[in-house]
Parts: sequence; C-alpha cells; structure tokens
Amino acid sequence: MNRCREDSMHWITIILIGIAANLDNLGIGLAYGVKKTEIPFISNLTIAVVSMIVTYVSVMIGSILIEYITLEKANFVGSLLLCVIGAYTIVLHIFSCTKSIKNLEGIDKDRNNVISIREAVVLGLVLSMNCLGGGIAIGANGISAIWTVLSIGIFSIVTFSIGGRFGLLLSETFIGRYSAVISGIILIFIGILEMHI
Repeated sequence: MNRCREDSMHWITIILIGIAANLDNLGIGLAYGVKKTEIPFISNLTIAVVSMIVTYVSVMIGSILIEYITLEKANFVGSLLLCVIGAYTIVLHIFSCTKSIKNLEGIDKDRNNVISIREAVVLGLVLSMNCLGGGIAIGANGISAIWTVLSIGIFSIVTFSIGGRFGLLLSETFIGRYSAVISGIILIFIGILEMHI
C-alpha cells in the first residue's frame, strides 16, 4: 500500500515538475504572442528537445548523489534543493522579471518576427537553466529520469503553443503576469511533498 502511494506521489511530482519548469516558457510565449512573433512547430520542438537534454543530464547528476550518500539524505537534499530553487525563482521574479523577459525577446536577432531553429537552440539553452537544479533534485529523489524528461518536453511544447497563440488574451491574466511566482510556489510545494514521501 505504501509502495502504491509512493509511486502515485512520484507521478504527481513528475507532472508538477513539467508544469513548474515550463511556466517561464509560457511567460515568454505570451510575450512573443503579444508582439506577434511566430514560433513555428519545429522551433518549438527544438526548444523542447534542448530542455529535455539538459534535464536528462541534470537528473543523471542527481542520481549519482544517491551512490555516495544514503537514500534518506539524498531525498532530503533533493527536496530542500527544490524548495530553495522555488524561493529563488520568486525572488528573481520580484527583482528582475521585466528585464529578463526583454533580454529573451532579443533572441529574435534578425527581427523577422519568426523564431528560427538556430534562435530556438539559444532560447532553449537559456530557458533550460530552470531545469538544471530541478533535475538534480529529482535525480537525488530517485524519480524516473525518462518520465521527468518527457514531462518537461511535453509541457514545453504545450506552454509555448498556448503562449504564442493566445498571447494577447492571456498576458493580462493572473497566470500570465505571475507565471514565475506560480512556478516557484509549485517547486516549493513539490519539495515539501517529496520530504513526506
């Protein structure tokens, strides 16, 4: 019974990590949508693949931690790291969210209002930094790397698609304005959740 409960909680964590890691993508997608900058599917897929690769590497790093410390300590470190990343995300948003969004909008170097594959690789690398700490924490908690990576990739595609298509409509909503804060709160929630599994 405990094993079933633990597995179901890990699935919830995998889904929430996918959402939390990509809420920034939603924010950037909204910014592009408002400016009518197009993100073709192939570019969207490129961003997702880059995020998945970075996430997989970071989860593997986290998994290595388990080899050197006890499972209980690894779980605690991983959960604590998620809480710290969540708090850091919120603080960073408060002090520099407008500036960071403007910087990311500058990815469209040729100013043709289309994110090319080359620009998508750069954008994917910048946005995947969100996945680094979370991936290490997930790996330390012994959660499936493959499912975590797939969750990150799927939600990356979904959030950019929604942001790009409904940018003008969603940019003024609560989620649009506070996507980074919501992401941070979700990460803190996941950290606390994992501490009690």
